[in-house]
Amino acid sequence: MQKCGSGLAPACTRPTCRSTARLYSQAARQSGRARQRFQSPVKPTSSFEQLLSQTGLSITTQIQRNAPAAQLYEHALRYEPGSAISSSGALIARSGKKTGRSPRDKRVVEESATVDDVWWGPVNKKLSAESFAANYERAANYLNTQDHMYVFDGFAGWDPRYRIKVRVVCARAYHALFMNNMLIRPTAEELENFGEPDFTIINAGQYPAEESADGMTSNTSVAISFERRQMVILGTEYAGEMKKGVFAVMHYLMPKAGVLSLHSSCNEGPRGDVSLFFGLSGTGKTTLSADPARLLIGDDEHVWTDTGVFNIEGGCYAKAIDLSAKKEPEIFNAIRFGSVLENVVYDEQTRAVDYSDRSITENTRCAYPIEYIPSAKVPCIGGHPKNIILLTCDAFGVLPPVSKLTPAQAMYHFISGYTAKIAGTEEGVTEPEATFSACFGQPFLVWHPVKYAQMLARKMREHNAHVWLVNTGWSGGAYGVGKRISLKHSRAIIDAIHSGELEKATYTNYGAFNLQIPQAVFKVPDRLLNPSDAWTGNPEEFSSTLAKLAQLFQANFKTYADKATPDIVAAGPQL
Repeated sequence: MQKCGSGLAPACTRPTCRSTARLYSQAARQSGRARQRFQSPVKPTSSFEQLLSQTGLSITTQIQRNAPAAQLYEHALRYEPGSAISSSGALIARSGKKTGRSPRDKRVVEESATVDDVWWGPVNKKLSAESFAANYERAANYLNTQDHMYVFDGFAGWDPRYRIKVRVVCARAYHALFMNNMLIRPTAEELENFGEPDFTIINAGQYPAEESADGMTSNTSVAISFERRQMVILGTEYAGEMKKGVFAVMHYLMPKAGVLSLHSSCNEGPRGDVSLFFGLSGTGKTTLSADPARLLIGDDEHVWTDTGVFNIEGGCYAKAIDLSAKKEPEIFNAIRFGSVLENVVYDEQTRAVDYSDRSITENTRCAYPIEYIPSAKVPCIGGHPKNIILLTCDAFGVLPPVSKLTPAQAMYHFISGYTAKIAGTEEGVTEPEATFSACFGQPFLVWHPVKYAQMLARKMREHNAHVWLVNTGWSGGAYGVGKRISLKHSRAIIDAIHSGELEKATYTNYGAFNLQIPQAVFKVPDRLLNPSDAWTGNPEEFSSTLAKLAQLFQANFKTYADKATPDIVAAGPQL
């Protein structure tokens, strides 16, 4: 096989826009300050073109606003090398050198209105307002030189009370189609009355940042200014940066407004029972929540309010490596016209994609509108969760496939966020690495992790939610020796949670982690349920590996112990 691949109103009065204004006002009051709605760098005007021109963007460039998929396909094929149409109809695109996020290059502007809110450190590195302005000017100047500029106006958040308007400005048709899929698409009337956006993404990823500028450490920069309500991307064409930029904004605004933003997938059963799935990329959030027997609310980003949960996004962003119709039929069949396939290898003649080919990256992806999943629930809103599932990918092979957690254990493991970085999701990661990611989404946190954990604990108490730790990683030994727990067994465990089987199960205590593991799960081999039974090496090796992981948990939690209650600290592993 020969392969390829190596005129707007100045002040909108719609309910959605009024609710957004209330959101900012409410957030300011709850922070103890006077009304602090973010200041816009431009003034509202009656013209879309004038609005763009006042941001420093040229109106002489040919602007495609909310262009239909067919037109974006044409532009990608004509102007973007490496683009193609797959045999199933999806647009195949290449993201250039960067095939994953660049978390080391994420910056947040230090501003008086937000400086006391942000969890500063390795996750949120400070950038001066001057450096951000220079990045913005550099990005705008680049976009102004392009023959084509694409604008997509959409929404983040399905609940009108908390929805924000997002504008994306970019120079690649691929990026415009990607965000068309990932944001909530406006109706013709909503687009006509869109007005001034609440947040704008300026994506000039084809052009490098100035590495020598203050606050820069490479020629890649992904920077957010909450005060200016802007995000600027330079030096990376990986589309996932835009998606996670929107999440970072919501991850800041929602807790400030008194509701809980979550890095989770979510689905709903026939009886209206809602489940949340927490986990980093590659742990199974998208796959396990796409269940034909349940309605999909969303696959990655949600908010839990006083009335239930809502999805932030309008689409899904699924890993495509080793994808097959047999293992993941819902996702496989969603890859059709309008979807975007990233960095995949395909047959030059038939355009059939080889989903097992890793020659470009492990992090092959597909972005598609949520309605491409037949079981999607639209609008993407549900009730209060009954089950909370913490997904982890244990690279040591010593965590059980499923454990029932006490409230204190739930908080301990939520704050810890143990998993393994899956190859390809971040630049430079080529095999799983044990890591701790607070709240199962540390790269996307804006507030201190304990703030999110305290809000989740209150929600769990109020609604009597059951919490489970589900390991989709290795069994029988560590990575390289053991085997990844099969998808069919992980699905059987999730089914047992939803059917109520595990609520009635008999449990045994599991060693140093003090976890409760079921003695039997329908369609899951009993031997798999206890890691010590499944271990293929000698008992001494198992004990030492278990102790090593327990020590890593203890060392990691020292960062949060001073803000955690004694029962949460005691809920961790004890040696």
